[in-house]
Amino acid sequence: MNKSIEDNMKMLGFDQRLDATDIEKLKEFSLARVTAVHRNRFAINDGSKEVLAETKGKLRSNASSVFENPIVGDWVFVKYFNDGSSAVIDSILQRKTLLKRKSSGNEIDFQLMVANIDVAFIVQSLDNNFNLRRLERYLVMVRECDIHSIVLLSKSDLMEPEKSQLLISEILEMMPNLEVIPFSNIDSTGLDVIRNVLIPKKTYCLLGSSGVGKTTLINTLIGKQVFATKEVREKDGKGMHSTTSRNLIRLECGAMIIDTPGMRELGNISVEKGLDETFPDIVDLSTECKFNDCMHTHKNGCAVLLAIDTGELSEKRHQNYLKMKKEEAFNEMSYIDKRRKGKKFSKFCKEVINHKKKIK
Repeated sequence: MNKSIEDNMKMLGFDQRLDATDIEKLKEFSLARVTAVHRNRFAINDGSKEVLAETKGKLRSNASSVFENPIVGDWVFVKYFNDGSSAVIDSILQRKTLLKRKSSGNEIDFQLMVANIDVAFIVQSLDNNFNLRRLERYLVMVRECDIHSIVLLSKSDLMEPEKSQLLISEILEMMPNLEVIPFSNIDSTGLDVIRNVLIPKKTYCLLGSSGVGKTTLINTLIGKQVFATKEVREKDGKGMHSTTSRNLIRLECGAMIIDTPGMRELGNISVEKGLDETFPDIVDLSTECKFNDCMHTHKNGCAVLLAIDTGELSEKRHQNYLKMKKEEAFNEMSYIDKRRKGKKFSKFCKEVINHKKKIK
């Protein structure tokens, strides 16, 4: 790879190792990063220019799952046309990290959110939006993907400092190693702390419900009103989606940040690792249970339920853990069954096509 091109790529956060196959592909293709997705078109940036690109027909037709579609944050092999004013995406470089969740509604499938993220900012506001159980869900999703998490508590101007410190203490009591930063877009409290967290060439994303101030924070970090924001409804404190797509933005400090649409529903599939890392207290207590296959629902020899009785463990935290364990098991089995049926149908279609070719 040309040294100047490599330097440009590093400015966009490129830090992946290229194997022999990747290096060989660079003889024919260039590398670029996906900065936005617009239906079937993609904004890509190679560190020197940003253009719109499409995926090649073979990539679209051969995609057997959502994992094979480019998303914001991806590094992709591209070929430029028309003097570099347009491009075609040939393939996706192996992802360093991939943030995903269960698709909303009754569909049992993955929704890919962003790729190659170093840090996820989980944003909750210090008003009606603050919810420890929802925070646990976000942490499970992020930690399953091996992404470092930092909690940002917005709208700190709406709460007395003593009360906000009590909420922070409540978070840290359950998750002692979690970094929590209260801030306000109104009086600028905590914004310098957030700026100091941002490291050049690293990629960050913002996660949280609508109306918690994610887009306003990005505008503040950029230094001007680039993205539209909407007011929060007074009757229930809920916001409307001001962000409807994901965009990778390079900040003046050299860090990359991605805003994501607010999520009202947060389901998980295949998050056993994320659950264990978010609920280490329950995992540790489980080792003291009398039976190895203890489900922590009956008191006979259960160290987890004993800890609830003694006040060592929050019953609400335990219930949320059980709820996510059951949900995760159901969604994973449903997803595996769906994939199995999908492969059978795909095989059937190929057999039909091959049969038609033979009788022509």
